[in-house]
Amino acid sequence: MAGKQREKGVPFFRSIQTKYALTYLLVVAAILIVMNTYPVLMAENMVFVSKESTLKQQALVIGSTLAVSETMTRESVEQTMALLEEAQGTRVLVTDASARVLYDSSTLDNRLGDYALMGEVVFALRGQDAARSEYRDGAIRTKAAVPVMYHGMTLGAVYLYEYDTEQADVLRSILFNLRYISIVICVVALVLVVLLSKTLTRNTVRLLSAIRHVREGEYSHRVESQGRDEMARLADEFNQLTDRLQTTEEARRRFVSDASHELKTPLASIRLLTDSILQNPSVDMATVREFVSDIGEEAERLTRISEHLLALTRLDAGAERASEPVELGRVVEKVAHLLSPVAQTGSVELKTSLEPACALLANEDDIYQVAFNLIENAIKYNLPGGRVDVVVCRRGNKVVLTVTDTGLGIPEDDLPKIFDRFYRVDKARSRAAGGTGLGLSIARDTARLHGGDVTAGPNPARRGTRFEAEFPALGEEETP
Repeated sequence: MAGKQREKGVPFFRSIQTKYALTYLLVVAAILIVMNTYPVLMAENMVFVSKESTLKQQALVIGSTLAVSETMTRESVEQTMALLEEAQGTRVLVTDASARVLYDSSTLDNRLGDYALMGEVVFALRGQDAARSEYRDGAIRTKAAVPVMYHGMTLGAVYLYEYDTEQADVLRSILFNLRYISIVICVVALVLVVLLSKTLTRNTVRLLSAIRHVREGEYSHRVESQGRDEMARLADEFNQLTDRLQTTEEARRRFVSDASHELKTPLASIRLLTDSILQNPSVDMATVREFVSDIGEEAERLTRISEHLLALTRLDAGAERASEPVELGRVVEKVAHLLSPVAQTGSVELKTSLEPACALLANEDDIYQVAFNLIENAIKYNLPGGRVDVVVCRRGNKVVLTVTDTGLGIPEDDLPKIFDRFYRVDKARSRAAGGTGLGLSIARDTARLHGGDVTAGPNPARRGTRFEAEFPALGEEETP
């Protein structure tokens, strides 16, 4: 049930594509809001400032013309206004010091004799200039008032009111054009956002599909990377990961197959020997002892295979090992002493040359295992009367263990494969020698665990094989 739920698609509003699209649309919307407000406000403000300045200048001209005596009467104001040219569309009111209208140019709503209690007139009667504009009901309405002053006395006020629809039409046209452009931009942006979000998420969808294929065991599945952006690099990393997974899976399957085969052979031998004893009641005691001895050898072989498999499992797990300064010469000396009887039994001469001060930082048991496997192999696969030379030396910032034998040697084609698990150059001879095909693999993996490596090549002096295990040397100040 949980697996089926995981296979369902991502909800629309939670998908990356939708988040990309909404992000881009929000950015476009913010830009359009600014585009539809800022230019209009700036244009409106410029028109307002221009109109207020113009209307105030006109009012000042009228006020200075009226300030010719200490008093203003209706007749004197009308006579003065008759001499002035009034701007078309502008209403002019002239009041006395008490705000009573002495002159009104309007013929429709004439307020002659009334009191003009407008805010601008009140400010003007206090001796201050006032002007204000607003855009309302499709027209720009501008009001301005200035005091009429005579020798520091306020005789009255001049009030001008302008009702302009032409400039309002211009502002309305600008606003309409901006909205039309905004609609076009919205449509184009919507299309581009959909296409762009699909383009940006295409690699993500492709990668998600590839992950599902790999999860189902298709390690050969690859993602086609396009471009040079982060998603393309992620696709490349994914392909490299699946390469390693495929290699690891193939190695695992081969390892399981080889391990099963290796375990099956001694088990089959044991089963055959026990059946021979049980199904033949007349078998003599000497034969029984011989069969039991063979069963013991096969059991020892099973034990060796099991121990090697456990060692490889620990190496593959990558468990941390306690490290300490280890003198390579002392470890190799112990191994050579232990394997001397084996060499004598096989008529093989074992020679060692151990330089001092060849220390490294590692786990001593692991280094012992590396040396043991390399020297034991050189003895087991040597010829009677042969020789094994073991050299420990320091080479630059490395400590090196060299094991050279005079055996049959390893064919050049087989050299790259001898560290593969269960690989044997001569299977029949390896089984006869009790080998499992795991010793060299364990030696190399153990060396690499401590920053070293194991390599193999032909013996440069004579027939045989030369193995080298090298490790980072310990500094002199760290040497025990």
